[in-house]
Amino acid sequence: MTRPLLRVLGAALVVLGACGLAAAADYTGPLIDAHSHVSSATALDPYVAAMKRHHIRKVVLLGVGGLQREEAEWIEAAARKYPDLVAAGVRIPDPTNMAAAGQLDVELARTKARVMGEAHIRHVARKIERDPSAPAFMQILELSAQRGVPVVIHDELTPAAFASLEAALAAYRQAIIVLAHAGGAAPAALERLLERNANLMVDLSGMHFQRTPSLAKEKGPLDPAWKTLITRKPDRFLMGIDVWGPPTFEPAMLDRLMTWTRRVLGELPPAAAERVAWKNAAILYRLD
Repeated sequence: MTRPLLRVLGAALVVLGACGLAAAADYTGPLIDAHSHVSSATALDPYVAAMKRHHIRKVVLLGVGGLQREEAEWIEAAARKYPDLVAAGVRIPDPTNMAAAGQLDVELARTKARVMGEAHIRHVARKIERDPSAPAFMQILELSAQRGVPVVIHDELTPAAFASLEAALAAYRQAIIVLAHAGGAAPAALERLLERNANLMVDLSGMHFQRTPSLAKEKGPLDPAWKTLITRKPDRFLMGIDVWGPPTFEPAMLDRLMTWTRRVLGELPPAAAERVAWKNAAILYRLD
């Protein structure tokens, strides 16, 4: 190959590289964190400061499966302090309690919350193995259908867990279940579950570079299988950052997590990125 041709080829590669970089620019549009938590009465203060730095429109605060006894008070206090930024969910401490649905009904009427959760269904680290098609959770799903309030669940999926989740989804098609952290499932398996169950949504919370499975490393590209699935079904996914423990509320870590979130969203087609970043959450949780 002659030197002139090499120069032409090199120039073309530079142009193509620049186009690729432009296509993968960080997402700069509106952003809703559809799944996060608080670890204390004041934990949200640094988070709100980071929201302002990174132009995050709103955060949905959820309980942590009954782990924190005072979290309901912390969440409500955060919503009072930052009413324009916080959407407060109603915690579900024990989804196996037959009295849970009645208690949740009272709390939904009192707070006007637009989401319940997060309920721990299958959580390996906590040695929790629950059946979402059991009677107590069925009552919660009936309440979800009646009130139009989605239920967020932590359910680390296995073949058996897939089957019990499908049974719950089939029992109340008007109830919306939001599968947190994508259920730890592979994209191909999750795609089949989504195709069979229109009342299932998936949040991508806690799938950042510090967790496994993750959508992408801190500086690496979005996993191709996840990119393909999200692009195929952009109306079924929500983005969540999933802060919880005190280390995640450190300003430097918040900056890293929020920068990563916008970078990953930027790898999606623009219309899909908008759906995942905020539109789906705004519709599902009826956020202003």
